[in-house]
Amino acid sequence: MSELFDCRDPGERSRGITAAVNAVKSGRLVVMPTDTVYGIGADAFDSAAVAALLAAKGRGRDMPVGVLVGSWQTIDGLAITVPEAARLLIRAFWPGALSMVIQQAPSLQWDLGDARGTVMLRMPLHPVAIELLREVGPMAVSSANISGQPPAVDVEDARRQLGDLVEVYLDAGRSTQQAASTIVDLTGPTPRILRTGPVTAEAIGKVLSVDPATLTA
Repeated sequence: MSELFDCRDPGERSRGITAAVNAVKSGRLVVMPTDTVYGIGADAFDSAAVAALLAAKGRGRDMPVGVLVGSWQTIDGLAITVPEAARLLIRAFWPGALSMVIQQAPSLQWDLGDARGTVMLRMPLHPVAIELLREVGPMAVSSANISGQPPAVDVEDARRQLGDLVEVYLDAGRSTQQAASTIVDLTGPTPRILRTGPVTAEAIGKVLSVDPATLTA
Protein backbone atom coordinates (compact mmCIF):
# COMPACT_ATOMS: atom_id res chain seq x y z
CA MET A 1 0.00 0.00 0.00
CA SER A 2 1.51 3.31 -1.05
CA GLU A 3 1.73 6.38 1.18
CA LEU A 4 0.91 9.98 0.20
CA PHE A 5 2.44 13.00 1.95
CA ASP A 6 1.38 16.63 1.46
CA CYS A 7 4.71 18.45 1.37
CA ARG A 8 3.01 21.84 1.62
CA ASP A 9 2.67 21.08 5.34
CA PRO A 10 6.13 21.35 7.01
CA GLY A 11 5.60 18.44 9.39
CA GLU A 12 4.19 16.16 6.73
CA ARG A 13 6.97 17.18 4.34
CA SER A 14 9.57 16.07 6.87
CA ARG A 15 7.83 12.73 7.36
CA GLY A 16 7.41 12.34 3.61
CA ILE A 17 11.08 12.98 2.87
CA THR A 18 12.05 10.44 5.52
CA ALA A 19 9.66 7.85 4.06
CA ALA A 20 10.91 8.55 0.53
CA VAL A 21 14.56 8.24 1.58
CA ASN A 22 13.84 4.89 3.24
CA ALA A 23 11.93 3.68 0.18
CA VAL A 24 14.68 4.64 -2.27
CA LYS A 25 17.40 3.10 -0.11
CA SER A 26 15.31 -0.11 0.06
CA GLY A 27 15.07 -0.36 -3.73
CA ARG A 28 11.50 0.87 -4.04
CA LEU A 29 9.92 3.60 -6.18
CA VAL A 30 8.81 7.09 -5.23
CA VAL A 31 6.95 9.88 -7.01
CA MET A 32 8.42 13.32 -6.46
CA PRO A 33 7.55 16.85 -7.55
CA THR A 34 9.88 18.76 -9.84
CA ASP A 35 9.66 22.13 -11.53
CA THR A 36 8.71 20.56 -14.88
CA VAL A 37 6.43 17.54 -14.24
CA TYR A 38 6.14 14.92 -11.52
CA GLY A 39 8.78 12.21 -11.68
CA ILE A 40 8.93 8.54 -10.73
CA GLY A 41 12.31 7.83 -9.20
CA ALA A 42 14.62 5.12 -7.91
CA ASP A 43 18.19 4.77 -6.71
CA ALA A 44 20.25 5.25 -9.87
CA PHE A 45 22.76 2.63 -8.71
CA ASP A 46 20.15 -0.06 -7.98
CA SER A 47 19.66 -1.92 -11.27
CA ALA A 48 16.66 -3.88 -9.99
CA ALA A 49 14.94 -0.68 -8.87
CA VAL A 50 15.58 0.98 -12.25
CA ALA A 51 14.17 -2.12 -13.98
CA ALA A 52 11.08 -1.83 -11.76
CA LEU A 53 10.76 1.83 -12.75
CA LEU A 54 10.81 0.94 -16.44
CA ALA A 55 8.29 -1.85 -15.84
CA ALA A 56 5.96 0.47 -13.90
CA LYS A 57 5.91 2.84 -16.87
CA GLY A 58 5.62 0.06 -19.43
CA ARG A 59 8.80 1.35 -21.04
CA GLY A 60 11.58 -0.61 -22.72
CA ARG A 61 15.32 -0.44 -22.21
CA ASP A 62 15.60 1.34 -25.54
CA MET A 63 14.40 4.48 -23.71
CA PRO A 64 16.96 4.80 -20.88
CA VAL A 65 16.16 6.69 -17.72
CA GLY A 66 17.69 10.09 -16.98
CA VAL A 67 19.33 11.02 -13.70
CA LEU A 68 18.47 13.91 -11.38
CA VAL A 69 21.18 15.38 -9.15
CA GLY A 70 21.00 17.62 -6.11
CA SER A 71 24.06 19.80 -6.74
CA TRP A 72 26.13 21.25 -9.57
CA GLN A 73 29.27 19.43 -8.42
CA THR A 74 27.75 15.94 -8.78
CA ILE A 75 28.19 16.02 -12.55
CA ASP A 76 31.99 15.84 -12.20
CA GLY A 77 31.76 12.34 -10.72
CA LEU A 78 29.34 11.09 -13.37
CA ALA A 79 31.06 12.21 -16.58
CA ILE A 80 34.27 11.17 -18.33
CA THR A 81 34.91 14.87 -18.82
CA VAL A 82 32.49 17.75 -18.52
CA PRO A 83 32.36 19.69 -21.80
CA GLU A 84 32.77 23.45 -21.55
CA ALA A 85 29.32 23.75 -23.17
CA ALA A 86 27.87 21.79 -20.26
CA ARG A 87 29.48 24.10 -17.70
CA LEU A 88 28.11 27.15 -19.49
CA LEU A 89 24.61 25.65 -19.58
CA ILE A 90 24.79 24.61 -15.93
CA ARG A 91 25.69 28.14 -14.87
CA ALA A 92 22.85 29.56 -16.97
CA PHE A 93 20.02 27.09 -16.40
CA TRP A 94 20.64 24.86 -13.36
CA PRO A 95 18.70 24.25 -11.29
CA GLY A 96 16.00 24.32 -13.92
CA ALA A 97 14.28 22.77 -16.90
CA LEU A 98 17.32 21.76 -18.96
CA SER A 99 18.56 18.17 -19.28
CA MET A 100 21.96 17.44 -20.80
CA VAL A 101 23.17 14.21 -22.42
CA ILE A 102 26.90 13.64 -21.85
CA GLN A 103 29.37 10.75 -21.95
CA GLN A 104 29.20 8.96 -18.60
CA ALA A 105 32.20 7.87 -16.56
CA PRO A 106 32.94 4.22 -17.51
CA SER A 107 33.49 3.28 -13.87
CA LEU A 108 29.85 3.89 -12.91
CA GLN A 109 28.11 0.75 -11.66
CA TRP A 110 24.59 1.37 -12.87
CA ASP A 111 22.19 0.20 -15.58
CA LEU A 112 19.80 2.88 -16.77
CA GLY A 113 18.82 1.08 -19.98
CA ASP A 114 20.49 1.02 -23.37
CA ALA A 115 22.21 4.38 -22.98
CA ARG A 116 25.32 3.45 -25.01
CA GLY A 117 27.74 5.03 -22.60
CA THR A 118 25.81 8.25 -22.13
CA VAL A 119 23.70 9.69 -19.34
CA MET A 120 21.07 12.43 -19.27
CA LEU A 121 21.47 14.72 -16.26
CA ARG A 122 19.38 17.48 -14.73
CA MET A 123 19.23 19.45 -11.48
CA PRO A 124 15.56 20.33 -10.83
CA LEU A 125 14.42 23.67 -9.48
CA HIS A 126 12.23 22.33 -6.69
CA PRO A 127 13.00 22.36 -2.94
CA VAL A 128 11.37 18.97 -2.21
CA ALA A 129 13.24 17.28 -5.06
CA ILE A 130 16.54 18.87 -4.02
CA GLU A 131 16.08 17.83 -0.39
CA LEU A 132 15.42 14.23 -1.40
CA LEU A 133 18.32 14.13 -3.87
CA ARG A 134 20.75 15.51 -1.30
CA GLU A 135 19.69 12.77 1.11
CA VAL A 136 19.95 9.82 -1.29
CA GLY A 137 22.28 10.96 -4.08
CA PRO A 138 21.65 10.70 -7.83
CA MET A 139 18.27 9.21 -8.71
CA ALA A 140 17.04 7.61 -11.90
CA VAL A 141 13.92 9.62 -12.69
CA SER A 142 11.39 9.59 -15.50
CA SER A 143 8.07 11.37 -15.88
CA ALA A 144 5.46 9.87 -13.55
CA ASN A 145 3.13 8.38 -16.15
CA ILE A 146 2.48 5.26 -18.16
CA SER A 147 4.57 5.37 -21.33
CA GLY A 148 2.61 7.06 -24.11
CA GLN A 149 0.34 8.97 -21.73
CA PRO A 150 0.73 12.69 -20.92
CA PRO A 151 3.20 13.43 -18.10
CA ALA A 152 1.62 13.96 -14.68
CA VAL A 153 1.59 17.58 -13.54
CA ASP A 154 0.03 16.79 -10.15
CA VAL A 155 0.29 13.90 -7.76
CA GLU A 156 -3.30 12.77 -8.29
CA ASP A 157 -2.64 12.14 -11.98
CA ALA A 158 0.55 10.23 -11.16
CA ARG A 159 -1.27 8.11 -8.59
CA ARG A 160 -4.09 7.28 -11.00
CA GLN A 161 -1.60 5.96 -13.51
CA LEU A 162 0.96 4.23 -11.26
CA GLY A 163 -1.05 3.24 -8.17
CA ASP A 164 0.60 0.90 -5.68
CA LEU A 165 3.60 0.27 -7.93
CA VAL A 166 5.01 3.32 -6.13
CA GLU A 167 5.82 3.18 -2.41
CA VAL A 168 5.74 6.91 -1.56
CA TYR A 169 4.06 9.88 -3.24
CA LEU A 170 5.29 13.38 -2.36
CA ASP A 171 2.65 16.02 -3.15
CA ALA A 172 3.66 19.65 -3.61
CA GLY A 173 0.78 20.88 -5.73
CA ARG A 174 0.78 21.36 -9.49
CA SER A 175 4.11 21.58 -11.28
CA THR A 176 5.27 25.08 -12.17
CA GLN A 177 6.29 24.48 -15.80
CA GLN A 178 3.81 21.66 -16.55
CA ALA A 179 6.05 20.60 -19.45
CA ALA A 180 8.95 18.16 -19.71
CA SER A 181 12.47 19.61 -19.72
CA THR A 182 14.40 20.64 -22.79
CA ILE A 183 17.03 18.00 -23.69
CA VAL A 184 20.38 18.98 -25.22
CA ASP A 185 22.79 16.33 -26.53
CA LEU A 186 26.40 17.32 -25.87
CA THR A 187 28.01 14.03 -26.94
CA GLY A 188 28.63 15.01 -30.56
CA PRO A 189 30.81 17.62 -32.25
CA THR A 190 28.06 20.25 -31.91
CA PRO A 191 25.21 20.64 -29.37
CA ARG A 192 21.82 19.37 -30.54
CA ILE A 193 18.37 19.76 -29.02
CA LEU A 194 16.65 16.37 -28.76
CA ARG A 195 13.44 17.62 -27.14
CA THR A 196 12.06 21.13 -27.01
CA GLY A 197 10.79 22.38 -23.67
CA PRO A 198 10.74 25.39 -21.35
CA VAL A 199 14.35 26.39 -22.14
CA THR A 200 14.30 27.68 -25.71
CA ALA A 201 16.79 27.17 -28.52
CA GLU A 202 17.28 30.93 -28.57
CA ALA A 203 18.26 30.98 -24.89
CA ILE A 204 20.64 28.04 -25.34
CA GLY A 205 22.14 29.55 -28.47
CA LYS A 206 22.81 32.82 -26.65
CA VAL A 207 24.65 31.06 -23.83
CA LEU A 208 26.73 28.92 -26.20
CA SER A 209 27.25 31.73 -28.73
CA VAL A 210 25.83 29.65 -31.59
CA ASP A 211 23.04 30.15 -34.10
CA PRO A 212 19.86 28.64 -32.52
CA ALA A 213 18.95 27.15 -35.91
CA THR A 214 22.00 24.86 -35.75
CA LEU A 215 20.73 23.35 -32.49
CA THR A 216 17.62 21.89 -34.08
CA ALA A 217 18.95 21.07 -37.54
